[in-house]
Amino acid sequence: MPESSTKRLSLHEDWVVVILGFLVILCSLFLYIIPVPAFKWESAASLTDNVLSAANLGIIGIQFVFLLVVGIIGTMLLGKSISRFTMGFPLVFLITIVALIFTGNAFVKTLNLEAVIFSLAIGLAIGNLFKLPQWFKDTLSTELFVKIGLVLLGTGVIFSDILKAGSLGLIQALVVVLSVWYFAFWLCKKLKVDEELTMMISSAVSICGVSAAIATSGAIKGDPKKLSYVISMVLITAIPMMIFMPYIASYLSLSQQVTGAWLGGSIDTTGAVVASGTLVGEEALKISTIVKFSQNVLLGMAAFAISIYWTYNSSSQSSGTVEKPTLKVIWERFPKFVLGFVAASLLFSFALSPDVIKPAKDSLKNLQNTWFTLAFTSIGLETNFKDLFKHDNKKPLYAFLLAQLFNILVTLLLAYLLFG
Repeated sequence: MPESSTKRLSLHEDWVVVILGFLVILCSLFLYIIPVPAFKWESAASLTDNVLSAANLGIIGIQFVFLLVVGIIGTMLLGKSISRFTMGFPLVFLITIVALIFTGNAFVKTLNLEAVIFSLAIGLAIGNLFKLPQWFKDTLSTELFVKIGLVLLGTGVIFSDILKAGSLGLIQALVVVLSVWYFAFWLCKKLKVDEELTMMISSAVSICGVSAAIATSGAIKGDPKKLSYVISMVLITAIPMMIFMPYIASYLSLSQQVTGAWLGGSIDTTGAVVASGTLVGEEALKISTIVKFSQNVLLGMAAFAISIYWTYNSSSQSSGTVEKPTLKVIWERFPKFVLGFVAASLLFSFALSPDVIKPAKDSLKNLQNTWFTLAFTSIGLETNFKDLFKHDNKKPLYAFLLAQLFNILVTLLLAYLLFG
């Protein structure tokens, strides 16, 4: 695609997510309800007769075409290669369907393991055992997939829940972000981590992982290689947290509200928060997502403050001219997909009648789960454990891990005090 055409078509990913999310919602409400495939099975016979039947495979095929079309529209709006996305998406979808089928087994259901765990595991195995071509990695749209799922999640969250949990979540977010950021900053200084990594690590571990690291890097004009290193730390450490924290919460007999607040406040990536909340239950999923959104809302203000610090810090002046912070920076860093989530919640809370919502409810829930599972397939495929050990200096890794431990403990205490 010519450069001028790409620029003309390219939109910010968060706005694209809002467009695509509401495209899915409006289609389900007023045009065509995507049928829900069957994945439940107990034996080889039920697997063949139900899940792998011609009728059910046809439904899976309809879902594939629908998701592919939505993904192509998103790719076009983002100014990316449609042909490459069309070639890469079928493999991501196939892995996702295998994970959904595996999770549909009656025995696996008793283990309370969700499809995102298996899609992540399969993706990790493929991504770490085989060298994937760069063009394929470029088609992996993790953030796009998970944010569409989050917009759809808004259709199942009543607005009164947002107001109730959101106020407490904002209090928790303020305390966590301030305390964890300054602890990570102090620790990095003690370990003599360079200033760019210090700022990115502090923001990533305290606010919202990848998005915060990217926003901070943009605010300070950071080195892309250092940003990639921080993102690798965020993604790889989020995996064990996502898997084990729900079981720790169960062992501690924490309520779903406390567990959700703990997960939402301490796990760095929004997708991992959703996955871990899903492992606990519907209430934990709602609370964890709302709490994470409360932290996401602070991203713009954090980027603004970091811009001010970096601009006027004497040691940064030697690196060149840095863009002066303005109110525009806050808006540019603000995660717009949160507006899509809130708008969907408002629409389903106040504007639509139950008679309109009911026919599409199961379909939207299924599509939400599918987008999340697609996202974690992508995370697995693009995460390489070797990336953590390529960096010669291990002090940034040690600082990140210690700051993350501090984050987990502080957030658990606050979650218990505010939501217990």
